[in-house]
Amino acid sequence: MASAGFSRSVSARLSYRNVSVSSPRVSTSAHRKWLVPGYFFNALVLVFFLVSLVLVLGCVLYLYWFRYLSRGGNGLVSAFGGIGEGCNVFEGNWVPSDSYPLYNSSLCPFIERGFNCLANGRMDTNYLRWRWRPRLCEVPRFDAFEILERLRGKRIVFVGDSMSRTQWESLICLLMTGVEDPLSVYEINGNNISKTIQFLGVQFRSFNFTVEFFRSVFLVQQGLPPRYGPKRVKMTLKLDKMDNINRRWVDSDILIFNSGHWWTPTKLFDVGCYFQVGGSLKLGMSINSAFRVALETWASWVESTINTNRTHVFFRTFEPSHWSGSGQKTCEVTNQPTLEAKGNIRSEFTDIIADVIAKITVPVTVLNVTMMGAYRSDAHIGPWSHPSSILDCSHWCLPGVPDAWNELVFASLFRNGWR
Repeated sequence: MASAGFSRSVSARLSYRNVSVSSPRVSTSAHRKWLVPGYFFNALVLVFFLVSLVLVLGCVLYLYWFRYLSRGGNGLVSAFGGIGEGCNVFEGNWVPSDSYPLYNSSLCPFIERGFNCLANGRMDTNYLRWRWRPRLCEVPRFDAFEILERLRGKRIVFVGDSMSRTQWESLICLLMTGVEDPLSVYEINGNNISKTIQFLGVQFRSFNFTVEFFRSVFLVQQGLPPRYGPKRVKMTLKLDKMDNINRRWVDSDILIFNSGHWWTPTKLFDVGCYFQVGGSLKLGMSINSAFRVALETWASWVESTINTNRTHVFFRTFEPSHWSGSGQKTCEVTNQPTLEAKGNIRSEFTDIIADVIAKITVPVTVLNVTMMGAYRSDAHIGPWSHPSSILDCSHWCLPGVPDAWNELVFASLFRNGWR
């Protein structure tokens, strides 16, 4: 039940009644003068004027309807109706905008030091001033005050790897711009933001909701291999079983998944991690095949466990990296977005995600952000990491690209009548 743009969507169509203008009656005379030139010309001008007026009024009504009334009165102006059947918000380009960034990183205590490029010495700020613009419509600017009100009493859950944690941190900082008392926002266990903690949860006390992150890089269960397996097998991914902590993801209102960056030979085979289904090792299974089986397990879990009448489920696609040089070990951060999509986009992963979700029987929205990031070689952490000895052309600076992901999440929710 996933659509090409956003799932849960309802396409609005505006039909127009045919407007016919009868031909002007032409005077006749006893001499049968069928056409009087001056009169005929004036009649043509009148017809042309009336038809033009109808077209202009139709366009005005069309724009008014799609930009305002179809929003259901939520006060956010967007044009997801686009042209024709709808707008693919993931096809577009980055445009400069002085109204960005959406928050000040120095005023948000929830940005992990490793993602805070300005605090780590980055001097140029051009990378902060870009806005994602779809080709056929506009994404509404993130309205923290509006969204905070909508989130009262709710629970947002992110599940995935460090890219998911980046989006989690981004959303907290975006929301904090609408909070009067920053001390009313806190990590519920008093933890500092760290990549080593499996669970992080931030409470917005004044609005009674939480934004939570669960670290589950594969989404499926990782554990010890069967007995008597080859010595090279130190651990396995049980592709037919969800991560042990999956029960904690249930009963959320917004549930956002990602996976992909750990599905590499370096993070699997090189450390002795292989695939398992049931009690059988799958030593010859490719990473792409294993990723598909794991996603099918995840899809079955969503169908059987998640109440999608309450929970809006999203799956974000692979975020491209921009490593270059011999062995892909060079990290060169550009001064501005590139005109062409570049980098390692792992398109086969996006294809697998789209294929699996297309077959799912409940509403799931695919956040197809892969090509969005492919233009942003300027927005990676690069040498402005923590510690500074680590180069990083995989993760993104904050503020930055993940803010656009969150804008698209809430644009999707508002478009589909979220309350």
